[in-house]
This record gives sequence, C-alpha cells and structure tokens, in this order.
Amino acid sequence: MSRFTGLLRRTFGVIREHVGTDHLGNKYYFIPEQKSWTGRLVRAKRMVVAANPTEYEYMEGNIPMEWDAWIRGRRKEPPSVEELLKNESQREAIKLKAKEVEEKDLALQAKEYEEGLVATPARTVAKGHAASTSFGKQEISEDPTSTANTFQPGSWMPTSKK
Repeated sequence: MSRFTGLLRRTFGVIREHVGTDHLGNKYYFIPEQKSWTGRLVRAKRMVVAANPTEYEYMEGNIPMEWDAWIRGRRKEPPSVEELLKNESQREAIKLKAKEVEEKDLALQAKEYEEGLVATPARTVAKGHAASTSFGKQEISEDPTSTANTFQPGSWMPTSKK
C-alpha cells in the first residue's frame, strides 16, 4: 500500500474493493488491511451487501455456499462464474436423481403391498402419551358422572387419596 492510498483511506474512510455478485443480487466486497487514522493496523475484511437487506425477509440459502465459504475465510479466492454454474448443475442433477429414486421406491413398496410380501402399515390411534402409566387404558375418573335428571346435590363424596 502506497503512502498516497493510505492517506486517502485515512481521510475518506474505508475503501472496499468489489469482488463479485451472485445470481441473487448480493454484492461481495474485500476491504484490504489498512491503518486507521490513529495509526492502528486494521486487518482485512470480507463482507456482503445483501440484495434484500431486511432481516425478516432473509431465508436460509440466500447466500450461495461458495460465497459463504469465501466470506468465512475457508477459501482464499472468490468463486468464479464457471464454478458456480458447474456446482448448481450438479445440485440439480442430484435433486433429479433423488426424485427418481424416491419414485422407484414408492412403486416398489406399492408392488410389495399388492403381492402381500410386506404388511401394510397399521394406523393406530392412541390417546395420551406413551410415557404415562395409563397409556392405552381407559381412564377411570373420580369426577361425578350423572345426567341432569338424576343428579342429587351432595350425593357425591370425594375419595380419600393415600
């Protein structure tokens, strides 16, 4: 860094170098190591300016993996356009293969169910939680039960719990 560029940076603030833009519109910058106006050394930084700057609209995956690795310092060089396109096509191919395998698996399961090789999954409905002692049992209530026609005030007495 020359003295002139250092003087400009100290006078006008941080100068950031545009490194690239992804397909979502996020812009990536590199701020080189520099001295502050007090003479302290400020280390190099990498940053992203999001295309969608509001936090509540951010979703996971808004920064591609390759750019995320560059921002976090896991890779030295920013990703190239060719690399991004190649990786995206590989991801799409994997998604297609996974969909095909899932369809084949569902067809095989249906065939096995029809032939009787595999029992169909039973659908059970149970009230309560499996960890409770009364799971699956009919609960016996100590509350009075009666209809409006036969109810007598004071006819029910609570049982003593020991």
